[in-house]
Amino acid sequence: MRLTILGAGAVGPAAAALAVSRGHSVVLWSPRGGGTHGIGATLTVEGALAGTARIEVAVDVGRALAGAEAVLVSVPPHALGPVLRRVAPMLPAGVPVLLAPGHSLAPLLLDRLMAMRGAACPVGAMAVPPVVASRTGPDAVRIQAVREQVEIGAVPAGRAPDLARLCAGLFGVPFAPLSDVLGAALATAEPVWQAALAMGNLTRIEGAEPWDVHGQMTPAVCRVMERLDAERVALAAAHGHAVPTLAAQLHRAGGVKQASLHEMARALEVARGATPGPMGLDAAHLAECVTYGLALWLRLAAAKGVAMPLTAASVAVLEAMWGATLTGDDLLEGLDLGALPRLLRDGHPR
Repeated sequence: MRLTILGAGAVGPAAAALAVSRGHSVVLWSPRGGGTHGIGATLTVEGALAGTARIEVAVDVGRALAGAEAVLVSVPPHALGPVLRRVAPMLPAGVPVLLAPGHSLAPLLLDRLMAMRGAACPVGAMAVPPVVASRTGPDAVRIQAVREQVEIGAVPAGRAPDLARLCAGLFGVPFAPLSDVLGAALATAEPVWQAALAMGNLTRIEGAEPWDVHGQMTPAVCRVMERLDAERVALAAAHGHAVPTLAAQLHRAGGVKQASLHEMARALEVARGATPGPMGLDAAHLAECVTYGLALWLRLAAAKGVAMPLTAASVAVLEAMWGATLTGDDLLEGLDLGALPRLLRDGHPR
């Protein structure tokens, strides 16, 4: 199968290497060009997968999409909206588009953009990417882990089993279909983890002091995480989804025995060594955990009448810390939350 990957940070090249290892051909495109600078015909891979992967680098998105049988989009949430708006007019109708991960309700944005041109394609939203990876050089990537399982939702919702089978064939990882893409938006506890650590380590972050994220998961910070996570889990249940807790996700991703968050953090610190925390409030992922995580959850909670007092307080505190409004989710553009159940099920009308 010919797979086009849009996004060349760490996940895109790592997913490319994984797909190539399974006999697929891959075209890689970087929205700004920097991610593919230095990549020739091959990519060097180390870690959970080792060797070289032969890929094609496209400098033009139109050429990247030509002949694509599936498209994977893996870019940060702040870049996802601009990328989807840029490529939607060029996407071949009917070709599956996979978002890894499906930040916020981006699948509905892409579905709306396709509907505006009278076209349709199944859109998949992964809860997390199939790999955990980092770039080690211009043409090199390290795959720290291949996921044991990835949840995926779809627009329209009934296409999730088809896309789960497609992804399993592409990446060799079991994919579990969700009842809709809202499940993917609520499945990850990353915003909980990031928000609690940011609130507990503000002076370290602002002062650009070196610090270790697992070492700073103190009992008090972990209590905040647990309460925030309980609100997320309750919100998911109100929308008909059973999502894994933060502890379950740390167990799955880190391979440590499930226990209290503080105990798991100590085990991760021993197993992985130092994991540097952000140094500076300009770290984009800190603000994004509010914009595309906590603030989104509050909108979804309001639609169901679910109380999330600690989540609301955390958003207020984090906005005060940044001195800016962090709730401008561009991935919700044009979305009618009142029609959300129908849109999740069927997508936008053509």
